[in-house]
Amino acid sequence: MLLAEKLYKSFAANGVLRGVSLAVNKGEAVAVIGPSGSGKSTLLRCLINLETIDKGKIEVGGETLVDMDVGGYAPREQVRRIILKMGFVFQNFNLFPHFTALKNVTEAQQRVLHRSRAQAEERALDELEKVGLREKAGEYPYMLSGGQQQRIAIARALAMDPEMLLFDEPTSALDPLLTQDVLKVIRRLAEEDRTMLVVTHEMDFAREVADRVVFMSDGVAAAQGSPADIFALPEVRAFSAR
Repeated sequence: MLLAEKLYKSFAANGVLRGVSLAVNKGEAVAVIGPSGSGKSTLLRCLINLETIDKGKIEVGGETLVDMDVGGYAPREQVRRIILKMGFVFQNFNLFPHFTALKNVTEAQQRVLHRSRAQAEERALDELEKVGLREKAGEYPYMLSGGQQQRIAIARALAMDPEMLLFDEPTSALDPLLTQDVLKVIRRLAEEDRTMLVVTHEMDFAREVADRVVFMSDGVAAAQGSPADIFALPEVRAFSAR
């Protein structure tokens, strides 16, 4: 579903990604772990085209988003089509504060997928039901907890019919109690064999839910493998014990 080969990304003289390669197969849940500053979030932002890469290649669903050795980025319409295959869930929710929960989930459906209001609202209510928040459809973000806002952000991503979901530290802004509500939703998605790439600092979640774990360090994918194999590595044991 996703193939990234030898990705490089620098900000000024700071090399954040230094040859990262990874693949995500359809129906696979892959967790990306590692210390702060290792390039995890930058990797996701490059995959979803929120940042451009300096070198490397990215394919999504068999289509080339970018190949810096052969022509660079695809034409704008192709990039747009490819990006719509991926749903992105941000660390800090990124809900529109002046929209209700329902409108936050319907807006992109109407503007991007050109669904009617009735179609978009029906789908939004279905997704809000899945994340346990249908009764909050008429409430605004300020009326909701951080965990509820993040679950609405997940519903918004799901309503766009992505082939793959990318999560960037989805619980980093939440206290432990609210974290569990969000992780339950992501666990349920994994049980449905959703294709997911999850940057997370929740080590138990990575052990229990991921099919495969990528450990990033100093801008490289230092190790990839099953949770059992990765968490047995000395450097990963040292990191997860912090």
